[in-house]
Amino acid sequence: MCGIVGAVSARNIVPLLVQGLQRLEYRGYDSCGVAVHAKGLQRARTTARVADLLAQVRDDHIEGTTGIAHTRWATHGAPAVHNAHPHFSHGPGTDAESARPGRVALVHNGIIENHEALRAALQAKGYVFASQTDTEVIAHLIDSHYDGDLFEAVKTSVRQLQGAYAIAAICRDEPHRVVGARAGSPLILGAGKEDGENFLASDAMALAGVTDQIVYLEEGDVVDIQPGKYWIVDRAHKPVTRPVRTVLAHSGAAELGPYRHYMQKEIFEQPRAISDTLEGIEGIVPELFDGAGSDGAPGAAAWRVFQDIDKLLILACGTSYYSGCVAKYWLESIAKIPTQVEIASEYRYRDSVPDPKTLVVTISQSGETADTLAALKHARSLGMEQTLTICNVATSAMVRECKLAYITRAGVEIGVASTKAFTTQLAGLFLLTLALAQAKGRLSEAEEARYLKEMRHMPVALQSVLALEPQIISWAEDFARKENALFLGRGLHYPIALEGALKLKEVTYIHAEAYAAGELKHGPLALVTSEMPVVAVAPNDALLEKLKSNLQEVRARGGVLYVLADGDTHIESGEDLHVIRMPEHYGALSPMLHVVPLQLLAYHTACARGTDVDKPRNLAKSVTVE
Repeated sequence: MCGIVGAVSARNIVPLLVQGLQRLEYRGYDSCGVAVHAKGLQRARTTARVADLLAQVRDDHIEGTTGIAHTRWATHGAPAVHNAHPHFSHGPGTDAESARPGRVALVHNGIIENHEALRAALQAKGYVFASQTDTEVIAHLIDSHYDGDLFEAVKTSVRQLQGAYAIAAICRDEPHRVVGARAGSPLILGAGKEDGENFLASDAMALAGVTDQIVYLEEGDVVDIQPGKYWIVDRAHKPVTRPVRTVLAHSGAAELGPYRHYMQKEIFEQPRAISDTLEGIEGIVPELFDGAGSDGAPGAAAWRVFQDIDKLLILACGTSYYSGCVAKYWLESIAKIPTQVEIASEYRYRDSVPDPKTLVVTISQSGETADTLAALKHARSLGMEQTLTICNVATSAMVRECKLAYITRAGVEIGVASTKAFTTQLAGLFLLTLALAQAKGRLSEAEEARYLKEMRHMPVALQSVLALEPQIISWAEDFARKENALFLGRGLHYPIALEGALKLKEVTYIHAEAYAAGELKHGPLALVTSEMPVVAVAPNDALLEKLKSNLQEVRARGGVLYVLADGDTHIESGEDLHVIRMPEHYGALSPMLHVVPLQLLAYHTACARGTDVDKPRNLAKSVTVE
């Protein structure tokens, strides 16, 4: 969830380090900092944003050719300067409160589970702690093993760490060296194009415009970068060669253009994202889901898996979990395959009944979601080896771990509240539904042609929904004055209500709940007052009349309704009943359209309340810790 950048070069590397942090700031923004080797170690840290750090390093004239930088999402220790990275080691006889730096500087993503035991052992040796972080433990640990070779000290230290980590370290006594290591958190190596410079980062986007030659480090790797050279050892500390890939991480993706916030930009990018995700699809064939390691005829591996499995297990977190909940309706009604959807962070910690004839499907925007990766590995440990991921990053750990994959093409998503990643996940999951139905012989040619036609029309339909923005802004003005909201949906639109409530919570800080509308009278109706706006998703489907009855229950208790209704639902605006008419009814694909007004409602309510839309408090983009 945090961001790491490290570099060795012949030029002043500080501007590149700070530029990398600016591109990674969406991953964590509780604090940030930079440390460089400049006749010893120098450091700058702040609990403000990266722009403030840039001003600080300029004012303090911090320059160097070797350095590390970090933007933090707080886990251990509150957001405070003394908890900000980089951390210095403070060995026996040093004063942690003084400005004098220690021998090792370190940045870290992840969580060290045995940090308390390590802290106690290091304190017994005389090490002094200046923070509440688990990261400072690693800095001291490396210092305790240091004997003139930082690479060897890191290799020895990581053997003692339990948990997840991606680290980058520099040493006062070795001015042209950065050493990194990863286990459970992503870390990449960037091979530079100028003056033999090399880089480490937690995401290739941090290096956009600097290098496109990327090495993805594997689980347990330790890497040593120096001017003009680098080397890697694996988990067993044996030298290995990892492939260099050309990755075009365009910095332009992080430009706002005419939009006020990234969230707004990404909402309006959804027609293009869906179009890109569906590009080149002429028929629903299993070859769309072949993994990177598949061999033989295109689609052969996926075809065998799809024909062999009897059920699905979907593992995901947050917004991705809600996309899986929508897919359950599609998979069971169209492909006729029993489907179970689990919150990944809960699945691995309960007893379950494994079935080797299950296809395990993971959903993740980043492909690095720690809870989902752990749940995937747990499912495989139970003997469920047929795996598939719906993911937005082709080079991610999730794609490498799964036998099959479908890569969405949402592009880089900067706003913490996911929007276009969600709709492209829905597109990928609907294609999976059709592919499974085809493999099982449960999809006629006429049905396939109709569904494909509807999918290709989706970008145009989304444009029509986006045109409703002015009406949604008027709703947002009402919501901005509230502190609670209720969302209702039925059938496959219940997960859309859940997603709408989540979006409102994330960016406006309004407490929002979502319920299956039929559950109103089983408790939630007690919450309804004139101060509790109730949002309802009302497509013209088989459950419409049931939903109308639920809406009357709200009105009878003095509730104020905000209804997203298809044009032919015969729901009319009236006193305390506000209706926005959707441009068209879209059957099974309706959730992809109905979620967009809910995204816009959250966005414009946040703007009206003056919250930090793209970087909401306490959150970060990629959840790479459990």
